[in-house]
Amino acid sequence: MAKTIRHRLLKRLDWYIIKKFLGTYFFTIALIIIIMVVFDYNEHIDKLNRASVQEIIFDYYMNYVPYFINMFSPLFVFIAIIFFTSKLAENSEIIAMFSTGMSFRRMMIPYLLSAAVIAGITLYLGSQVIPKGSITRLKFENRYGLSHYDRDNSGGTTNIQLEVEEGVIAYMESYQELNKTGYKFSLDKFDGKKLVSHLTARSATYDTLSTEKYHWKLKNFMIRDLSGNIESISQGNELDTIIRFEPADFLVENGQQETMSSKELREYIQRQKARGFGNIQDFEIEYHKRYAMSFAAFILTIMGVSLSSRKRKGGMGLHLGIGLGLSFGYILFQIVSSNFAITGSMSAFMAEWLPNFIYIPIAIFLYIKAPK
Repeated sequence: MAKTIRHRLLKRLDWYIIKKFLGTYFFTIALIIIIMVVFDYNEHIDKLNRASVQEIIFDYYMNYVPYFINMFSPLFVFIAIIFFTSKLAENSEIIAMFSTGMSFRRMMIPYLLSAAVIAGITLYLGSQVIPKGSITRLKFENRYGLSHYDRDNSGGTTNIQLEVEEGVIAYMESYQELNKTGYKFSLDKFDGKKLVSHLTARSATYDTLSTEKYHWKLKNFMIRDLSGNIESISQGNELDTIIRFEPADFLVENGQQETMSSKELREYIQRQKARGFGNIQDFEIEYHKRYAMSFAAFILTIMGVSLSSRKRKGGMGLHLGIGLGLSFGYILFQIVSSNFAITGSMSAFMAEWLPNFIYIPIAIFLYIKAPK
């Protein structure tokens, strides 16, 4: 009978902790979001006044808020845990839980279940919701001068080389996005290491009006087909052909990685690596960051509970200060480590997961030192 009552009590306590944790988490988000929106509007009021109310609300803030939530999710998790758990300790509720026979490890279960919910929401937002909203948000920012990115690619790019198919290498000396045209174009086909065809053209224009994908129009072309010692040459003024690549494969916009779902990012990275295209650090960083940030919810939850479960004379002030310091340190460390990946000093995976790898031992240490 006593065991049944204790079992029911533990279940009731589980739901109590989960509701309090998630409730405090979402309340913290709502509070900080309101402050953020007020400050952001005041900062950009001269630019936002040129947009309609509907654009400001639905095109900008409705898409910016989820982006902001995911960016500072570690901070929200830590504040929620410190605030809620410190109140439990201050009211001697944690002591009462331990008096029922509940261990500290058992008390962590509802906290970790809550962290799993937050991690799932964060991952879903980052993988599906935010990329779609970022397309509209970045267009709005670019239209009204709020963007931190220079998204004008009318100047194009130079020295493009990529593998469009297995054994087929395309090269352009320069490409202009304004007229969708690449200049001094060449296309080499290899059989193993042996060159079997060499195509050159003065220009190659991507046909955006064609119903077929990868449709290019070549001007002033020449094709040299090589078969053993026999060489045949064909040339002409214009050639319509299918070459399996498009400007989006090599013309990367700043912030483009934010508009792609995790599945699209993974496929894009694999495709570009197979083609030998090297400028994909931002895409790899974005892909690994989404998973690393979600996993951080578990680490920060263990740290937060371990720090704030002890009753102190000074109340939650000390806990809150330490919590804010650690959470801001995590965010700052993640930004710094991302720069290592951008410069090529570290792989994107290692750069994004490094803060977690460093904070895991800290979480274990705090867990061991927590009151039992």
